[in-house]
Amino acid sequence: MADPLKNQKVLVTGAGGFIGSALVDQLCQQGAQVRGFLRYTSRKSLGLLQDLPAETQDALDLTFGDLRDADAVENAAEGMDLIFHLGALISIPYSYVHPVEVVESNVIGTLNVLQACRKHGCRLVHTSTSEVYGTALRVPIDEEHPLQGQSPYSASKIGADKLVESFYRAFDVQAVTVRPFNTYGPGQSARAVIPTIITQALTQDRIHLGNTSARRDFTYLSDTVDGFIKAAQALDVIGETFNLGSAEEITIGELANLIIDLVGRPVEVVVDEERLRPEKSEVMRLLSDNTKARKLLGWGPQVGIREGLARTIDWVRAHLDLYRVGEYER
Repeated sequence: MADPLKNQKVLVTGAGGFIGSALVDQLCQQGAQVRGFLRYTSRKSLGLLQDLPAETQDALDLTFGDLRDADAVENAAEGMDLIFHLGALISIPYSYVHPVEVVESNVIGTLNVLQACRKHGCRLVHTSTSEVYGTALRVPIDEEHPLQGQSPYSASKIGADKLVESFYRAFDVQAVTVRPFNTYGPGQSARAVIPTIITQALTQDRIHLGNTSARRDFTYLSDTVDGFIKAAQALDVIGETFNLGSAEEITIGELANLIIDLVGRPVEVVVDEERLRPEKSEVMRLLSDNTKARKLLGWGPQVGIREGLARTIDWVRAHLDLYRVGEYER
């Protein structure tokens, strides 16, 4: 059967990001005509797109702007069949410091994408996050679990998700929402916990972490990207939301010990007060129920945590010069 995304005109917001760049690579391999929307900087940074093969970069149509600029988003969406909306400010610690910027980027930015979809008739795959669930009230967490805004970031994503729902219901925008659970893999910044642990385990005698008792459900990058693509290919799931999680959980302390074991050198784990979230903001447990994605998308994780960590460690070891080891990145 021919690939349904072949020759489709596809816009990816947040194209230079960790998941966005990997998605762009897969879309190009499947024959889609890809336009990447990147946040403008004076250096016109391509983010992680710069690490893609030269032939992939040459095939891309890149446009620069800010999601908060409705005209920029509308112009980028013109002529597109499909939009993958990944652009967002995603750092939880940063959201404590700059909540206005986070809300404007994530809520107003999503509104602008929806308005563009409505005007140009684009289908939409919208990116949510497991953080919208807050600390699990029941496990495993299915898509009907209550949403809890335990940080300005999670609240902004709840707002974005609800806007997508409203545009589907009110204006028949053809949208589907995917909700990744703690994606990790090669290329991820030290803002995330796994690269933070790996870089310190490779180079230092102590690993500084925040809450080591929190439990998370980690999903390898290629599995998350596969979920995005399957959500776009399944034309009969418009209006639905899908968890993209492994359905397995691990504490941050256990995760650190597993990484130490894979790195193969003795390292001490130390709790750093600076890295702790405010008490009522901490999300203590996330464990996905991915039954719906398995049933309706035919999706399921293929890379286990030990294999995924080993691949990620190898990549980080070869790219340590990209990290400011030991610094706490918001």
